[in-house]
Amino acid sequence: MKRMILALAAAALMGGGALAEDMKLAVTTSFHNSGLADILLPQIKDDTGIDVRLLVVGTGQAIKLGQAGDVDAILVHSRPAEEKFLAGGFGTHRREIMYNDFVFIGPRTDEAKLSDATSAADALQRIAAANAPFVSRGDDSGTHKKELSLWAAADVIPEGDWYRAVGAGMGAALNTASGMNAYIMSDRASWLNFGNKGDLALVYAGDPVLFNQYAFLPVNPDKHPHVKADLVMKLEAWLVSETAKALIDGYKINGETLFVFNAETGG
Repeated sequence: MKRMILALAAAALMGGGALAEDMKLAVTTSFHNSGLADILLPQIKDDTGIDVRLLVVGTGQAIKLGQAGDVDAILVHSRPAEEKFLAGGFGTHRREIMYNDFVFIGPRTDEAKLSDATSAADALQRIAAANAPFVSRGDDSGTHKKELSLWAAADVIPEGDWYRAVGAGMGAALNTASGMNAYIMSDRASWLNFGNKGDLALVYAGDPVLFNQYAFLPVNPDKHPHVKADLVMKLEAWLVSETAKALIDGYKINGETLFVFNAETGG
Protein backbone atom coordinates (compact mmCIF):
# COMPACT_ATOMS: atom_id res chain seq x y z
CA MET A 1 0.00 0.00 0.00
CA LYS A 2 2.82 2.38 0.88
CA ARG A 3 4.46 1.75 -2.52
CA MET A 4 1.16 2.41 -4.28
CA ILE A 5 0.70 5.72 -2.45
CA LEU A 6 4.25 6.78 -3.32
CA ALA A 7 3.73 5.84 -6.98
CA LEU A 8 0.50 7.85 -7.14
CA ALA A 9 2.17 10.82 -5.51
CA ALA A 10 5.05 10.67 -7.98
CA ALA A 11 2.64 10.49 -10.90
CA ALA A 12 0.77 13.50 -9.53
CA LEU A 13 3.96 15.51 -9.29
CA MET A 14 4.96 14.58 -12.84
CA GLY A 15 1.65 15.76 -14.20
CA GLY A 16 1.67 19.07 -12.36
CA GLY A 17 -0.76 17.76 -9.76
CA ALA A 18 -2.81 15.61 -12.13
CA LEU A 19 -2.39 11.89 -12.61
CA ALA A 20 -1.20 10.80 -16.06
CA GLU A 21 -4.09 9.45 -18.11
CA ASP A 22 -3.80 6.40 -20.29
CA MET A 23 -5.47 5.38 -23.52
CA LYS A 24 -5.21 2.40 -25.84
CA LEU A 25 -3.98 2.74 -29.41
CA ALA A 26 -3.84 -0.23 -31.79
CA VAL A 27 -0.85 0.11 -34.13
CA THR A 28 0.63 -2.05 -36.83
CA THR A 29 3.64 -4.26 -36.25
CA SER A 30 5.44 -2.38 -39.03
CA PHE A 31 5.05 0.91 -37.15
CA HIS A 32 6.23 -0.67 -33.92
CA ASN A 33 9.15 -2.50 -35.54
CA SER A 34 10.39 0.76 -37.04
CA GLY A 35 11.38 2.03 -33.60
CA LEU A 36 9.49 5.30 -34.08
CA ALA A 37 7.16 4.56 -31.15
CA ASP A 38 10.15 4.69 -28.80
CA ILE A 39 10.79 8.24 -30.02
CA LEU A 40 7.21 9.51 -30.00
CA LEU A 41 5.62 8.04 -26.87
CA PRO A 42 7.87 9.68 -24.24
CA GLN A 43 7.38 13.09 -25.88
CA ILE A 44 3.62 12.56 -26.09
CA LYS A 45 3.54 11.83 -22.37
CA ASP A 46 5.70 14.86 -21.56
CA ASP A 47 3.63 17.23 -23.71
CA THR A 48 0.11 15.95 -23.06
CA GLY A 49 0.21 13.82 -19.93
CA ILE A 50 -1.19 10.91 -21.95
CA ASP A 51 0.32 7.48 -21.42
CA VAL A 52 -0.39 5.81 -24.76
CA ARG A 53 -0.66 2.03 -24.36
CA LEU A 54 0.08 0.30 -27.65
CA LEU A 55 -1.59 -2.88 -28.84
CA VAL A 56 0.74 -4.09 -31.59
CA VAL A 57 -1.11 -6.12 -34.21
CA GLY A 58 -1.69 -6.26 -37.95
CA THR A 59 -4.04 -3.77 -39.59
CA GLY A 60 -6.83 -6.35 -39.87
CA GLN A 61 -6.69 -7.12 -36.16
CA ALA A 62 -6.35 -3.42 -35.26
CA ILE A 63 -9.56 -2.72 -37.12
CA LYS A 64 -11.32 -5.57 -35.32
CA LEU A 65 -10.17 -4.12 -31.98
CA GLY A 66 -11.58 -0.76 -33.02
CA GLN A 67 -14.86 -2.28 -34.12
CA ALA A 68 -15.19 -4.03 -30.76
CA GLY A 69 -14.34 -0.87 -28.82
CA ASP A 70 -11.32 -2.55 -27.25
CA VAL A 71 -9.10 0.44 -28.11
CA ASP A 72 -9.67 4.19 -28.25
CA ALA A 73 -8.09 4.73 -31.68
CA ILE A 74 -6.12 2.92 -34.38
CA LEU A 75 -3.06 3.80 -36.46
CA VAL A 76 -3.00 1.63 -39.58
CA HIS A 77 -2.03 1.58 -43.25
CA SER A 78 -4.64 0.03 -45.53
CA ARG A 79 -6.96 2.67 -46.97
CA PRO A 80 -9.64 0.28 -48.33
CA ALA A 81 -9.95 -1.35 -44.89
CA GLU A 82 -9.94 2.07 -43.20
CA GLU A 83 -12.74 3.34 -45.44
CA LYS A 84 -14.80 0.24 -44.71
CA PHE A 85 -14.24 0.86 -40.99
CA LEU A 86 -15.55 4.40 -41.36
CA ALA A 87 -18.48 3.36 -43.58
CA GLY A 88 -19.57 0.96 -40.83
CA GLY A 89 -19.69 3.84 -38.37
CA PHE A 90 -16.89 2.43 -36.23
CA GLY A 91 -14.62 5.46 -36.63
CA THR A 92 -15.31 9.19 -36.59
CA HIS A 93 -12.81 10.20 -39.30
CA ARG A 94 -9.48 9.39 -40.92
CA ARG A 95 -6.43 11.63 -40.46
CA GLU A 96 -3.32 11.00 -42.55
CA ILE A 97 -0.17 11.33 -40.46
CA MET A 98 2.88 10.07 -42.37
CA TYR A 99 4.04 7.78 -45.14
CA ASN A 100 6.89 5.67 -46.36
CA ASP A 101 7.00 2.95 -49.01
CA PHE A 102 7.06 -0.79 -49.45
CA VAL A 103 10.24 -2.38 -50.74
CA PHE A 104 11.27 -5.82 -51.95
CA ILE A 105 14.02 -7.53 -50.01
CA GLY A 106 15.89 -10.58 -51.25
CA PRO A 107 19.19 -12.45 -51.41
CA ARG A 108 22.16 -10.32 -52.40
CA THR A 109 22.72 -12.74 -55.27
CA ASP A 110 19.19 -11.84 -56.51
CA GLU A 111 18.60 -14.98 -58.58
CA ALA A 112 15.20 -13.68 -59.75
CA LYS A 113 16.83 -10.43 -60.99
CA LEU A 114 14.47 -8.06 -59.20
CA SER A 115 17.10 -5.36 -59.58
CA ASP A 116 16.22 -5.36 -63.30
CA ALA A 117 12.45 -5.12 -62.71
CA THR A 118 10.55 -2.23 -64.26
CA SER A 119 7.61 -2.32 -61.84
CA ALA A 120 6.34 -4.02 -58.72
CA ALA A 121 4.24 -6.33 -60.91
CA ASP A 122 7.33 -7.23 -62.93
CA ALA A 123 9.25 -7.94 -59.72
CA LEU A 124 6.60 -10.38 -58.50
CA GLN A 125 6.35 -12.05 -61.91
CA ARG A 126 10.11 -12.62 -61.83
CA ILE A 127 9.87 -14.26 -58.39
CA ALA A 128 7.08 -16.57 -59.52
CA ALA A 129 8.81 -17.44 -62.81
CA ALA A 130 11.99 -18.38 -60.95
CA ASN A 131 10.10 -20.30 -58.22
CA ALA A 132 12.26 -18.25 -55.87
CA PRO A 133 11.46 -18.62 -52.16
CA PHE A 134 9.12 -15.85 -51.01
CA VAL A 135 7.94 -15.18 -47.46
CA SER A 136 4.51 -13.61 -46.98
CA ARG A 137 3.24 -12.09 -43.75
CA GLY A 138 0.01 -14.05 -44.26
CA ASP A 139 -1.61 -12.28 -41.29
CA ASP A 140 -4.26 -9.92 -42.76
CA SER A 141 -2.01 -6.96 -41.95
CA GLY A 142 -1.82 -3.84 -44.10
CA THR A 143 1.40 -5.16 -45.60
CA HIS A 144 -0.21 -8.53 -46.36
CA LYS A 145 -3.27 -6.86 -47.91
CA LYS A 146 -0.99 -4.76 -50.11
CA GLU A 147 1.07 -7.78 -51.11
CA LEU A 148 -2.04 -9.70 -52.20
CA SER A 149 -3.27 -6.76 -54.26
CA LEU A 150 0.11 -6.61 -56.01
CA TRP A 151 0.04 -10.33 -56.87
CA ALA A 152 -3.43 -9.80 -58.34
CA ALA A 153 -2.20 -6.83 -60.36
CA ALA A 154 0.69 -8.98 -61.60
CA ASP A 155 -1.83 -11.66 -62.65
CA VAL A 156 -0.03 -14.24 -60.52
CA ILE A 157 -1.62 -16.68 -58.07
CA PRO A 158 1.02 -17.10 -55.33
CA GLU A 159 1.01 -20.76 -54.47
CA GLY A 160 3.42 -23.66 -54.43
CA ASP A 161 6.46 -24.73 -52.45
CA TRP A 162 8.21 -21.44 -53.18
CA TYR A 163 5.53 -19.34 -51.42
CA ARG A 164 5.49 -19.44 -47.62
CA ALA A 165 2.83 -17.57 -45.62
CA VAL A 166 4.01 -17.39 -42.02
CA GLY A 167 1.08 -15.66 -40.27
CA ALA A 168 3.40 -13.35 -38.35
CA GLY A 169 4.35 -9.72 -37.83
CA MET A 170 6.89 -7.86 -39.94
CA GLY A 171 9.89 -8.53 -37.71
CA ALA A 172 9.19 -12.26 -37.42
CA ALA A 173 8.54 -12.51 -41.17
CA LEU A 174 11.83 -10.76 -41.92
CA ASN A 175 13.60 -13.17 -39.58
CA THR A 176 12.09 -16.08 -41.49
CA ALA A 177 13.17 -14.58 -44.81
CA SER A 178 16.68 -14.06 -43.45
CA GLY A 179 16.86 -17.67 -42.31
CA MET A 180 15.61 -18.95 -45.67
CA ASN A 181 17.52 -16.38 -47.76
CA ALA A 182 14.16 -15.66 -49.38
CA TYR A 183 12.43 -12.69 -50.97
CA ILE A 184 9.92 -10.68 -48.92
CA MET A 185 7.98 -7.42 -49.19
CA SER A 186 8.53 -5.08 -46.25
CA ASP A 187 7.81 -1.51 -45.35
CA ARG A 188 11.02 0.48 -45.63
CA ALA A 189 11.07 1.49 -41.94
CA SER A 190 10.93 -2.06 -40.64
CA TRP A 191 13.66 -3.13 -43.04
CA LEU A 192 15.99 -0.29 -42.04
CA ASN A 193 15.50 -1.06 -38.34
CA PHE A 194 15.82 -4.84 -38.80
CA GLY A 195 18.92 -6.16 -37.10
CA ASN A 196 19.22 -9.66 -38.59
CA LYS A 197 19.67 -8.83 -42.27
CA GLY A 198 22.06 -11.70 -42.94
CA ASP A 199 22.60 -12.02 -46.69
CA LEU A 200 19.46 -10.03 -47.52
CA ALA A 201 19.45 -6.68 -49.31
CA LEU A 202 16.95 -4.22 -50.76
CA VAL A 203 16.58 -5.40 -54.36
CA TYR A 204 13.63 -3.38 -55.71
CA ALA A 205 11.82 -0.16 -54.83
CA GLY A 206 10.44 2.93 -56.50
CA ASP A 207 7.15 1.98 -58.14
CA PRO A 208 4.54 4.61 -57.10
CA VAL A 209 2.13 1.75 -56.32
CA LEU A 210 4.34 0.92 -53.34
CA PHE A 211 3.38 4.17 -51.54
CA ASN A 212 2.47 3.39 -47.92
CA GLN A 213 0.24 5.87 -46.05
CA TYR A 214 -0.37 5.66 -42.30
CA ALA A 215 -3.59 7.12 -40.89
CA PHE A 216 -5.07 7.76 -37.44
CA LEU A 217 -8.72 6.81 -36.89
CA PRO A 218 -10.54 7.54 -33.61
CA VAL A 219 -13.07 4.95 -32.50
CA ASN A 220 -16.62 6.33 -32.62
CA PRO A 221 -17.89 7.13 -29.10
CA ASP A 222 -21.48 6.86 -30.39
CA LYS A 223 -20.80 3.15 -30.90
CA HIS A 224 -18.67 2.73 -27.80
CA PRO A 225 -19.39 5.43 -25.18
CA HIS A 226 -16.58 4.20 -22.94
CA VAL A 227 -13.78 5.20 -25.35
CA LYS A 228 -11.66 8.12 -24.20
CA ALA A 229 -12.61 10.55 -26.94
CA ASP A 230 -11.14 13.55 -25.12
CA LEU A 231 -7.72 11.92 -24.89
CA VAL A 232 -7.95 10.78 -28.51
CA MET A 233 -8.56 14.38 -29.59
CA LYS A 234 -5.54 15.55 -27.58
CA LEU A 235 -3.38 12.80 -29.09
CA GLU A 236 -4.51 13.62 -32.63
CA ALA A 237 -3.73 17.30 -32.10
CA TRP A 238 -0.23 16.31 -30.99
CA LEU A 239 0.27 13.92 -33.93
CA VAL A 240 -0.32 16.75 -36.41
CA SER A 241 1.79 19.28 -34.51
CA GLU A 242 5.13 20.79 -35.43
CA THR A 243 6.73 18.76 -32.65
CA ALA A 244 5.47 15.51 -34.21
CA LYS A 245 6.59 16.64 -37.65
CA ALA A 246 10.12 17.34 -36.41
CA LEU A 247 10.39 13.98 -34.64
CA ILE A 248 8.92 11.95 -37.51
CA ASP A 249 10.91 13.65 -40.26
CA GLY A 250 14.05 13.61 -38.12
CA TYR A 251 13.93 9.90 -37.33
CA LYS A 252 16.70 8.27 -39.38
CA ILE A 253 18.77 5.11 -39.32
CA ASN A 254 22.22 5.28 -40.93
CA GLY A 255 21.22 8.57 -42.50
CA GLU A 256 18.07 7.16 -44.13
CA THR A 257 14.64 8.63 -43.41
CA LEU A 258 12.06 6.08 -42.27
CA PHE A 259 8.87 8.16 -42.46
CA VAL A 260 7.74 11.44 -44.00
CA PHE A 261 5.18 13.55 -42.10
CA ASN A 262 2.31 14.63 -44.36
CA ALA A 263 -0.53 15.52 -41.98
CA GLU A 264 -2.67 18.53 -42.72
CA THR A 265 -2.28 20.65 -39.63
CA GLY A 266 -5.31 22.89 -40.12
CA GLY A 267 -8.67 21.90 -38.65
